Amino acid sequence: MTMSAGWYLRRLSRMGPREVAGRAGDAVRRRRWRSARPDSPSVTGARFTAVLPAGTVAEVPPDAVKRLVAEADQLMAGHAEFFGVVRDDLTDPDWSYDPKTGRRAPSGYAFDVPYRDEDVAGDIKQIWEPSRHQYLTVLAAAYAVTGDERYAERVAEHLRSWWKANPPLSGVHWISGIELGIRLLSWVWIRRLLDGWPGAAELFEDNPVALNQIWHHQRWLAAFPSRGSSANNHVIAETAGQFAAACAFNWFPSSARWRSDALRSLDRELRANTFDSGLNRELATEYHGLVLELGLAALADADAAGVPVPESLRLVLLRMTDALAAVVDNRLRPPRQGDADDGHGLILDGAGTDRWGSLLATGDAVFGRLDWWPAVTGTDVRTPLLAALIRPYAKDATARPATRPDHFADAGLTVLRGPGEIWCRCDGGPHGFLSIAAHAHADALSVEVRHDGIDVLADPGTYCYHGQPEWREYFRSTLGHNTLQLDGADQSVSGGPFLWTRHARTRVLDVDNSGAGVTRWAAEHDGYQGSVHRRRVELTAASQELRIVDEVQGPRRDVQLAFHLGPAIAADLVGHRAVLTWIRDGEGRSAVLDLPEQLSWRTHRGASEPPLGWYSAGFGRKEPTTTLVGTGFADGTDGFTTVLGFRGQGGAWGT
Repeated sequence: MTMSAGWYLRRLSRMGPREVAGRAGDAVRRRRWRSARPDSPSVTGARFTAVLPAGTVAEVPPDAVKRLVAEADQLMAGHAEFFGVVRDDLTDPDWSYDPKTGRRAPSGYAFDVPYRDEDVAGDIKQIWEPSRHQYLTVLAAAYAVTGDERYAERVAEHLRSWWKANPPLSGVHWISGIELGIRLLSWVWIRRLLDGWPGAAELFEDNPVALNQIWHHQRWLAAFPSRGSSANNHVIAETAGQFAAACAFNWFPSSARWRSDALRSLDRELRANTFDSGLNRELATEYHGLVLELGLAALADADAAGVPVPESLRLVLLRMTDALAAVVDNRLRPPRQGDADDGHGLILDGAGTDRWGSLLATGDAVFGRLDWWPAVTGTDVRTPLLAALIRPYAKDATARPATRPDHFADAGLTVLRGPGEIWCRCDGGPHGFLSIAAHAHADALSVEVRHDGIDVLADPGTYCYHGQPEWREYFRSTLGHNTLQLDGADQSVSGGPFLWTRHARTRVLDVDNSGAGVTRWAAEHDGYQGSVHRRRVELTAASQELRIVDEVQGPRRDVQLAFHLGPAIAADLVGHRAVLTWIRDGEGRSAVLDLPEQLSWRTHRGASEPPLGWYSAGFGRKEPTTTLVGTGFADGTDGFTTVLGFRGQGGAWGT
């Protein structure tokens, strides 16, 4: 995908004067750096001291070790999967190759590479992901827990290969700051995990090539920070990686300055990216996880190096952890809200480890769990390693929620819970974060409903970013969510794949979670100029019934009301009633969805022209699912009432 002149004008319109000036300075610096590529300062006597405390590795649970080693052995055989693409070439990877398109990204000066053009560079996410070196942190962790030097030797081989193939400022891996920041964090942990290996110092602090790479990564990050309307999760990754590296690899004349500047930025941007309630301002749940992982990793390196950090930084991470504990369902699954690209801050575990359970386990170890937190039964490698480095948080240091929060007013997120493990997320929050709302979807007033962790009314996900504009548009569209569309238009106006030029404004009207047997939520938005869409949701405990009422105030307009079913749900639609069935733990479950009679209802499944009826479980992956769409018109009189009634196991009505 190449960007048109119109896109650049729209993008410029979302910037303030300070950001424009900063980006102009970046452009001048890029031109100057083309002919000025200095070597890193000479370093002598460097030593790595940010090691794990003695005995830490022995605290890793055996089942977590087993999963880790199984994953590491797959990697040793060259097998891995990135965004739905299986690779068998990781014994000797080509660092510029995209297996999805078969293309290689061009070489040359980094800032000349047209990385957004898939016809030239391939799918950039497929190229960038292995070079975050998070599969190497898995191999290094496998060495740490087993002492098997095969893992360490493979890590060393691949790092030397990458450093040789990607000299500073050359090629596609020197374009994006988030990639450099996460890669630096991976290198810090690789060095830490290889500390018992005899070749560790020779690979890092005694290796001029490694020193040059580490220095240039930090020089780059200091020079080209994400700024203004782009200061979202990217700036957190940049500053977390910069800070961790300046703590652990504090071998350069600029290390102290890089460390203090990065810490100041990390503290400021963590607070800016996080609501007071603890939820991430991008309103994209996976980025909440990414930012929390990055923040915890940075904190671990601060405490390991004895670098004082502001208490505000620890407080943000505490609030983020409590917020995560509050919003997950009974299976520890958080909302599927906004963009998701499977991005992680630090990976030390094998497949089958629950990401969200791992974060809550770390939160328990570092901050202490509250009585209302959900139980975490799984194990992981990362928690005991982080907990060994992070200073425990004083239990009486700040007030924390006495009961489980269900309404986050600043984020506009409300969770209604009912018997039979009914979980319903209602979206009445801001469209997104900053002027471009890069990772937002046009999903105002959408609902997401689960029963015992199974997606019943599902948020379809994200699927892709670059290269497939029709799919990018669908998965972030209003029709792609469980909400109401007028005149075939989105509630907010898109100006590009990561750019919204007009944002729907949403207002929560009522929340009643008083526990009187019926929980209620109501909100409205003004995204359709000249009309207001208002939605009420009620969950009745006794009948296990969810009632959704949609009203449109304004002139007569065409309506499409969509309900996207999860991939486990089979639907039999007859007229205005759909019988939903699924299996959970070997038991049959069912529900009845009574749809508004004013609309004409059809099922859609796996359609491509245009896309409709799809579910993306992860980035780069999609599968057909059933979407129910009702069409008709709204004239400002009657509302549209939808009732979802759950049944018990085997099809009997719940009580």
